[in-house]
Amino acid sequence: MAKNWRISSISGALLALYFIPVWTMIAFRIMVSPVQGLYERPNISFALFASDHLHLAGLATVRFGWLLALGRITVVAFFALFLLFITRPSIRKSGGCNEALGMALEIGVVISFSGVLMASLAGETAALRMHAAELLMMLGTAIVMLVEQPAKPVARQAPAAEPSAAKPSVPAGELSLQQP
Repeated sequence: MAKNWRISSISGALLALYFIPVWTMIAFRIMVSPVQGLYERPNISFALFASDHLHLAGLATVRFGWLLALGRITVVAFFALFLLFITRPSIRKSGGCNEALGMALEIGVVISFSGVLMASLAGETAALRMHAAELLMMLGTAIVMLVEQPAKPVARQAPAAEPSAAKPSVPAGELSLQQP
């Protein structure tokens, strides 16, 4: 059983175990109370950037928060789909779960990288460290996925044939499919 687990699957599962509960709680806080949820520590860089640099009004800030929550829930959904896929050995061995992990990583990297940029513009060092740590975790798994060789299908060996069956009965120059 330990031989059919890929390093990217293990790394992706560990990422999913972190991101699913954390980003779900963050997204639900934004959904329940958009302004208060947006101004909490995980989202403060987005909120300060939206209010200071984009000069968004109250309702626009709420919509911005909902868009951020939708992005985070989308990442959570792809991670959950990835966890569902790796439970099936046939999908895990063939690498069929990599698409869900790849989509989660792509969207998550965009959200975390934009959080790093917005935190640096807003001067929030704690938010900058948090977003940078999340970004590096996802980029590490993405690099492992890129470097890891694709899964090779297991070749089945044919049963040993009789020695007389291995010899051709017709000489090579006189094959029955050749035309005169």
